[in-house]
Amino acid sequence: MFNKSPIPPIFFKKDLNALVRFTSTVLTPVIWFRQKSTRAISLANQSPISPPVNREMRALDRSFFKKQITVIAAVFQDPTFLSKFTRHAKNDYLQLSGVNHIINLPLENGETTKAVLLRHDIDNLNDVPSKVSKKSLEILQEAKALLTTHTLSLDYNHWRADEILHAILPECLHHEIPTGFTTVGHIAHLNVRNEYLPYKNLIGEVIMDKNPRIRTVVNKLDSIDSKFRTFSMEVLAGENLFQVEQNESNCKFQFDFRKVYWNSRLHTEHGRLINQFKPGSAVCDVFSGVGPFAIPAGKNRVFVFANDLNPESYKALMCNITLNKTSSFVNAFNLDGAQFIKISPHLLLDYANKEKFIELPIPKVHRTSHNKDGGKLLANPVSMAIPKVFDHYVMNLPGIAIDFLTAFRGLYLDERLSVMTKEEGFQFPIIHVHCFHKATLENRNPSTEEAILSLKERISQSLGYDIPISALSTHYVRKVAPTKDMYCVSFRLPREVAFATLV
Repeated sequence: MFNKSPIPPIFFKKDLNALVRFTSTVLTPVIWFRQKSTRAISLANQSPISPPVNREMRALDRSFFKKQITVIAAVFQDPTFLSKFTRHAKNDYLQLSGVNHIINLPLENGETTKAVLLRHDIDNLNDVPSKVSKKSLEILQEAKALLTTHTLSLDYNHWRADEILHAILPECLHHEIPTGFTTVGHIAHLNVRNEYLPYKNLIGEVIMDKNPRIRTVVNKLDSIDSKFRTFSMEVLAGENLFQVEQNESNCKFQFDFRKVYWNSRLHTEHGRLINQFKPGSAVCDVFSGVGPFAIPAGKNRVFVFANDLNPESYKALMCNITLNKTSSFVNAFNLDGAQFIKISPHLLLDYANKEKFIELPIPKVHRTSHNKDGGKLLANPVSMAIPKVFDHYVMNLPGIAIDFLTAFRGLYLDERLSVMTKEEGFQFPIIHVHCFHKATLENRNPSTEEAILSLKERISQSLGYDIPISALSTHYVRKVAPTKDMYCVSFRLPREVAFATLV
């Protein structure tokens, strides 16, 4: 094939000061090389190829973002040298996202040949000997490589979202371009700052273009409502489609994102608590939402009583129980949180006394399992006793959850419940209360110890009992805002609170 090529080979002479003249009939008629001492150039130090700039753009014009760059293509007459070069010259061949460094180079006779594109900062044939590494140069010399120029055409699809937005937005807004977002199903959820609002639709379109799974981009318009934890939103790009399906903890969740609360950033926290729930135990999820704690726990054969005041959350929770086949373990309620806490021990006790146990699906028997007479073996039915007391309470409503701790006062005063506390092995439930700690004007950078002490005082006030700080297990969840952190404080319900006399 190479014998038919009109391109003559390029020879590098050993004499470093020698000038070698050769002819290329493809692109460049006459080219001169001066061979010099070489040095390796790290890709990390190379400047990326930036897109064309238009800071006056207000409606996204994708056709504007076109750019042509000249690179050098190396053709190896012996294909084994092509493989050798790509193995040993990683710092010298083209490494641009979405662009293959090995191409089919067209020849004048209509055929094509494989070629390796060199780094994008090498755009002149005369610069090759001085810019590639010593090892790369040796391979090119040994292979008697043939070099020529090649034009790469880049378009809108080549650049990342942040690169496109850098080319559109004013330079004064480059410090914190809003390319980060939370994904909920097919929706990208942004919190666009005021200074970026004139460009919000541009930002939305670019983000949707650069993330193929995103079909809708929304911007949060106001703070989260404290009652149902929902917020107003506007569509920046894509469809007005808010019914989503979200996968988490090997479960599927379906809901209308406008009408319920969901925070994908809490998936690690969901998993952390779920892993503490033992199969066969009972958990009371006071502010369950659509079920990110309840459904996976139910799949793990944990009995969950899940409650949410929002009718839309309750409706989605019921749907997700069915969708994930957890109806044997998850029961849903639509009550006020304080009311639910107060009646929860009675709900579980009545349920356990009535049902006593549940039968689990019979495991599949291996087809080759037979008894000694040749008959197939049948698995025995499996049942699980329903517990009469809760092991855990989950209170994931960080804005006001601490206030609901007052509902635990006197929770076990009822004789039916107090009798159970005398049984051997009885333990009061562990309460996991999620809460925020905000910096104050007096203390803008509180330490972890100061935050824990503040949370301890607030919890004690709601419980009506000065709980020792040693009884608290505090877990830092995440930073919600520069001066606002989210924690989960876990503690066992104190006997003094469980039997507190109600005024």
